[in-house]
Amino acid sequence: MDNLKLNVNLLRQRVPNLTSAAKSVGLRPATVSNLCTGKIPVGRAEVRTIAALASLAKCSLDELILRGETVDMIETGIKPLDLFAPLAKGGTVGLVARPGMGQLVVLGELFYQFRQEGYLVILLKPDGEYPELQDILDDVEQVTNTIDETYEIIKSAGLGKDVIFAADREHVMTGKIYDLQERLQQAGLYNVTTFLVDLKGAVVDEDIPYGPLETLWYFDADLAARYKFPAVNPLYSTSSVLEGVHLDQNHVSIQQRAQKLLRRYRELRSLVNVRGLAAIPSADLKTYERGERLEAYLTQPFHVAEPFTGRAGERVALQDMLHDVQAILNGSMDHRSVESLTWIGTIQ
Repeated sequence: MDNLKLNVNLLRQRVPNLTSAAKSVGLRPATVSNLCTGKIPVGRAEVRTIAALASLAKCSLDELILRGETVDMIETGIKPLDLFAPLAKGGTVGLVARPGMGQLVVLGELFYQFRQEGYLVILLKPDGEYPELQDILDDVEQVTNTIDETYEIIKSAGLGKDVIFAADREHVMTGKIYDLQERLQQAGLYNVTTFLVDLKGAVVDEDIPYGPLETLWYFDADLAARYKFPAVNPLYSTSSVLEGVHLDQNHVSIQQRAQKLLRRYRELRSLVNVRGLAAIPSADLKTYERGERLEAYLTQPFHVAEPFTGRAGERVALQDMLHDVQAILNGSMDHRSVESLTWIGTIQ
């Protein structure tokens, strides 16, 4: 049962407005979103939920449920992304954030990394004026104005070129993104990883802001307010790559332990904010301190931010990051100060 996953591409094509459609048949949009990203395994879903989705997509259960399908991970070198919500190669990732939470800085850093690795980076220009986009254009090879222009460029690049494509949510609302993805699949082009952003910040208040996704990166207002960047929420961000058959079990184990620690740390931090450190039960003090250290370690200096921060950018390899997180979880870093773990790459 662990090798089952939803056919997200099929849902995306046939049920563009999935939020309203799910509600109309008595499904919770959050449940559907978690099924699409793999946060809820298909094998644990209620039969009526899967049957209702198949009915919405007008397909059979065999078409909706993929067996034995694997989703490859693209290593980004950004610690919280690779740990909590790995990027699904060839999939669609949605960034959920309000302006000022750093989503464009993360996107700019990804563009920088991907271009270094030989990806073709394409940005579909949104309608209207967004001066903040100027800061991420240095590592964009092609800025396109229409879906048709985007399709022709990707088609010309061919199967041998991996493509990173980014677009604003306005193109999701019109259905044009889904049309593009369908055309690419019909042409046999599965080498395109799509990033969807919302420059207006409206998606924060929606259950399924972009429709079905393979990866969801949810940005956190509290982390951003405390300058803990990248401000990616470790509890709400998720990915279909996290299903056990797609990741090394050590990664899954560390990811789950880290989430458990940070969930409890956030509860304790709320208590500290109101009543002070003395209010923490002695049995929870280690949990609080290790949560502080892990939260600090998950900050990271970016190459694209060097002119503003004065800190050299760091790319952290997946295995190095997992080793460091495990050391924090196991207490091997209890002697280190929180400050010494903040704004670093690897611990060593």
